[in-house]
Amino acid sequence: MNYYALSLTRITAWELDLCLAANRISRRRAGSRLFTVVSRLGDGIFWYTLILLLPILYGAGEIRPMLHLVGVGLVSMMIYMGLKKGTSRLRPYQVEQRIQRGIAPLDQYSFPSGHTMHAVAFAVVAMSYHPGLFWLVVPFTTLVAFSRVVLGLHYPSDVFAGASLGAVVAMLSLVLMNGFM
Repeated sequence: MNYYALSLTRITAWELDLCLAANRISRRRAGSRLFTVVSRLGDGIFWYTLILLLPILYGAGEIRPMLHLVGVGLVSMMIYMGLKKGTSRLRPYQVEQRIQRGIAPLDQYSFPSGHTMHAVAFAVVAMSYHPGLFWLVVPFTTLVAFSRVVLGLHYPSDVFAGASLGAVVAMLSLVLMNGFM
């Protein structure tokens, strides 16, 4: 076995150990309920609601932030769908029988975490327009990311990759939007 394959095997074993530890939280009733609700809200409901509430919270001039958030969401979706199809990484519960799936996944593959990617991208863009949203979007985004591992749907590296990609998409969109101002 070459060094690369051995390293990958060790990393996967380490990640599965983390997945097992996190997954134990979902076996407690309160943990299961909390992370199931957070994950379902992270399907888009939380973010779509926030987008629709922007004019109510901040006034009629919110069309630009609303369109910016929608655009970031669409770009993120195209990226993560392409990556999932290209990598075809099985989900933790499919690899390790001791990991219990907390909820049904929205798609087939694990890498990257689309929930986390969208949450980070939306949070960064929303806070760029309204820094006061920090106290709402950062805790929610953190819970969404953690929920994906707790519910047995993603490895920590899936979540890290999703968060990194979401941050890059958001930052690039902010650079582009500032160029068009």
